[in-house]
Amino acid sequence: GEIHGLKWKYVDFRNRQILIRETLVGDEMEEEGKTDLSIREIFMSDVVYDAFMRQREVTNQSAFVFCNSEGKPYNLNNLTNRVWYPLLRYLGLELRRPYTSRHTAATLWLAAGENPEWIAKQMGHSTTEMLFRVYSRYVPNLTRNDGSAFNRLLSGNLVVPLASTNLAKS
Repeated sequence: GEIHGLKWKYVDFRNRQILIRETLVGDEMEEEGKTDLSIREIFMSDVVYDAFMRQREVTNQSAFVFCNSEGKPYNLNNLTNRVWYPLLRYLGLELRRPYTSRHTAATLWLAAGENPEWIAKQMGHSTTEMLFRVYSRYVPNLTRNDGSAFNRLLSGNLVVPLASTNLAKS
């Protein structure tokens, strides 16, 4: 509901933010989110920013970022059945609901080493608890040896910027 009901007035190119202010539920726009944290600002990475710039060229005449030829938001069931699933089949990917892309984003952010608090805020979560409970099992163990990063830290072989530790404050 946040993405297929997104309006151009909530895309802030200057600050590279997507402002979540309304949600499309069924055919109705709702100005209240599911939770207080549903109303938030989402950072646009370079890839997302560039994609939105290209999308603006296509649908700028509509109030909606993603719309049909009449300028109205896509019917989610129609889009899922006529575009999403056929595309996944064509690419040879496992079928999954579009909502799963939200989980993919969280997993990729974690795997890239993004701050879990920042990720939780992007997703509209109040704490990092859900991230660690749901997504941590999908983050690849880059060392392939649990505990090895900690061992390197203690042996002095891991470089940790002093400014990022609590020791820098003491």
